[in-house]
Amino acid sequence: MNTSTRKKIQKKCRIRGHTLKLDALNEILNFASHFEGVDEDEAIDLLLDQLEYSLKSTIIDKELVVRVASQLLEADASLEEDPEASASASAFRFIDAFVIPKYKYDAVRKQFYEYTGSLPIHGDPPAKASLYRDRFLLLSQRLSRDHHFSKPAFKSELSDFGSCEISPIQSLVGQSGRRWVMGVISQLEDGHYYLEDLTATQYKITTGLFTENTIVVVEGEMLVEGIFQVLTCGFPPLEDRDKSLKLLAGHDYFGCGTFTKEETIRLAEMEKRAINDMFVVLSDIWLDNEEALRKLETVLDGFKSVEVVPSLFVFMGNFSSQPCNLSFHSYSNLRMQFGKLGEMIAAHPRLTEHSKFLFIPGPDDAGPSTVLPRCALPRYLTEELRKHIPNAIFCSNPCRIKFYTQEIVFFRQDLLYRMRRSCLIPPSTEETDDDFRHLVATITNQSHLCPLALTVQPIIWNYDHCLHLYPTPHTIVLGDRSPQKAFKYNTGITCFNTGSFAIDSTFVAYRPCSQEVELSAL
Repeated sequence: MNTSTRKKIQKKCRIRGHTLKLDALNEILNFASHFEGVDEDEAIDLLLDQLEYSLKSTIIDKELVVRVASQLLEADASLEEDPEASASASAFRFIDAFVIPKYKYDAVRKQFYEYTGSLPIHGDPPAKASLYRDRFLLLSQRLSRDHHFSKPAFKSELSDFGSCEISPIQSLVGQSGRRWVMGVISQLEDGHYYLEDLTATQYKITTGLFTENTIVVVEGEMLVEGIFQVLTCGFPPLEDRDKSLKLLAGHDYFGCGTFTKEETIRLAEMEKRAINDMFVVLSDIWLDNEEALRKLETVLDGFKSVEVVPSLFVFMGNFSSQPCNLSFHSYSNLRMQFGKLGEMIAAHPRLTEHSKFLFIPGPDDAGPSTVLPRCALPRYLTEELRKHIPNAIFCSNPCRIKFYTQEIVFFRQDLLYRMRRSCLIPPSTEETDDDFRHLVATITNQSHLCPLALTVQPIIWNYDHCLHLYPTPHTIVLGDRSPQKAFKYNTGITCFNTGSFAIDSTFVAYRPCSQEVELSAL
């Protein structure tokens, strides 16, 4: 490589604010030598872009360059050998909950910033307070952009009638007339519920439809007795995804990396051509139940003969009919049953060759504890299965998938039953009597997969952000034992529940390009 190329690389690094070690420079020159000529500049830019995702400081060293460059060269080689297979591989990005970056909202600067501190599993007491504060600020900044709840620029009788400006709870002292308040429903005393924001916690809720810990916007009036009488109660309005993305431009909130405008356009074009791609999603695959395994084999037999096999099979727990808790002593049997599942899948060569298999643990599966998010299935249990399906993917619960440009969230939890059981009063039937629609409205408007009290469903304090639904994803997939349902929310979010495969023999076939949901059963 000539001197001009060396100077070009050094200049590109200086522009990006990076310091380049000599041995790292030599590795970049070696990488660029594979693309001498027309593609040389593009190859160097691509390498530097990929390096930025892995950099922990401004210094680029040799080890990092070798690792990233080898990955790019392998991808380029596979593209030359099999363009279709390479396109299929680039379609999927699987994101484990524990690698999702954490963003916090700065209420003074009114912008998000990435949190770079440590995130220990066992958080200290301030981490619990931060959990509630982050949830509140997330919805508060979203609400501040809604024109119904913003202060009018010019005061008039008409603006007074239509304005619903949010008042801090602390400012209600001595006030009369109707006010709008945003706060968290908290039970500070047994049987007594309070509305709490970042300023005060003084006024009881006299009516409501939601569970403890949900964030609500209420209209009410301060009574002489010091009680805030609620007249109307609702969730903070949902924000359109595109509007949220404008505020978060440049931030990797989903956890799959950021894309340039050109890359997004290229992925969108590839997505349009992937009209035959289909996901098959099943929940509750009891490996210790012979009938459940026979039904699963029937499903696999049915899809092996179709013209285009599904591109992804998603198997969500529980993988045992008995909870894997301290009283469970059959881990060796469960390991063997996973091996049998691997043999069953391997007996369908078309599926193993062209499909991917994703495994997500259920609430009663083996793991360190029942808190959310749950880590992937233990390697001890899945080792026999991996021998038959080497490319099997094991992720956390919840789990995220980026399919070309679409963002899809998978969550295995019996959420509807627990939400209904924790409701302060029965849900209203004025708009709908469908419990699943009530559930979808709750998790999307709360921008959180599990807005239950921590006493009902414990959450790792430092990893609560892994359950956020902001900006709203394109699709939310719930694995719930309640009857399977599908619902398209008014902002374009597709949400569906698979039902229980072991109990009801139900599963879902989903076409991500058209967001078409096929509720299926044996």
